[in-house]
Amino acid sequence: MRQIIQNLEESKIREVANAGMGRADVLAFWFGESDEVTPEFIRQAAVDSIQRGETFYSHNLGLPELRVAISDYMGALHGPIAFERLAVTSGGVNALMIAMQALVDAGDEVVVVTPVWPNLTAQPVILGARLVCVPLQAQASGAWQLDMDALLARITANTKLLVLNAPNNPTGWTLSRAEQQTLLDHCRNTGTWILADEVYERLYYEPSSNGCAPSFLDIADADDRLVVVHSFSKSFLMTGWRLGWLVMPSSLTPHVGKLIEFNTSCVSVFTQRAGIVALQRTGEVTPQVVAHLKRCRDTLVPLLRALSGVQVAMPSGGMYAFFKLDGFDDSLDTAKRLVLEAGLGLAPGNAFASEAQGWLRWCFASHDPQRTALGVQRLQAWLGQR
Repeated sequence: MRQIIQNLEESKIREVANAGMGRADVLAFWFGESDEVTPEFIRQAAVDSIQRGETFYSHNLGLPELRVAISDYMGALHGPIAFERLAVTSGGVNALMIAMQALVDAGDEVVVVTPVWPNLTAQPVILGARLVCVPLQAQASGAWQLDMDALLARITANTKLLVLNAPNNPTGWTLSRAEQQTLLDHCRNTGTWILADEVYERLYYEPSSNGCAPSFLDIADADDRLVVVHSFSKSFLMTGWRLGWLVMPSSLTPHVGKLIEFNTSCVSVFTQRAGIVALQRTGEVTPQVVAHLKRCRDTLVPLLRALSGVQVAMPSGGMYAFFKLDGFDDSLDTAKRLVLEAGLGLAPGNAFASEAQGWLRWCFASHDPQRTALGVQRLQAWLGQR
């Protein structure tokens, strides 16, 4: 086995979850998904497809009907996105890995802004790239901010790829339009590709003209060295379906099709049929998801702020409250103790970066606000016993 694979760290989130799975008394907020099922009409589209016998291979790049639906959907948000720039993938994580396989050679320098979902730092390492992490800066308010000068200094002509996730998992940090323009201009000068993980763009709670967070697609040219990753998981309550897509320069699309062939061959047709219906009826799903998540956020964060020794900011996007507990400097140990001693399942901050040691991530995508309130009560009681 390759030594680099042997050296990969196992998921610290899974490590905590494994300590509590199967326990009915644990309130689990560790994974990044809603506890609501996919809407019935989306599920029915897949059932109908199976009943029609659509159980065969499809095009590597996805059903033409789905790519057209994605083009229409993205075009309404960000202006025209040509069909030829799109590829359907087996989830957002598959989209990210395929993009990196297309762009990164062993030994290439990849810059990643952290804290971030650990797959985004593991994937370039798996490919043999040289990883450079540029950390966001934690503020006294609990918010995280980008040090633009530090990031620009690390992106040089030797940097093959810049990886950004905004709105960010776990911090909720979101790039501003001005920051995106600065980074795009800089990467044009250095010849650096940008891989933008924008799967949380619709889970955005600040005023915006198009109902989503700022996107590089709003300012980039079609042939810029930019690849944007999207997923049906978060905005459509479809985490288990494993359905995502890539937006890229059209010159890259045929090569991505080859990589899809060698990775997964294609996405199942019935899954894609569900995606088509989800996009066609997005007005019946996503706005309600966002409104509900905003209520959940506005319930959880004030409750956490009321606890002594808790440092937390109101996230502008995503589905997570990222908070620091004074006096608890080992995130993994704290998260495990919370499971065992309080029946509360949270993700440890150091799963996302070393600079997030001492922080915890709480996914607030719960259908029942009382469940969230009970979780805070358990945290408060546990802190009181310390």
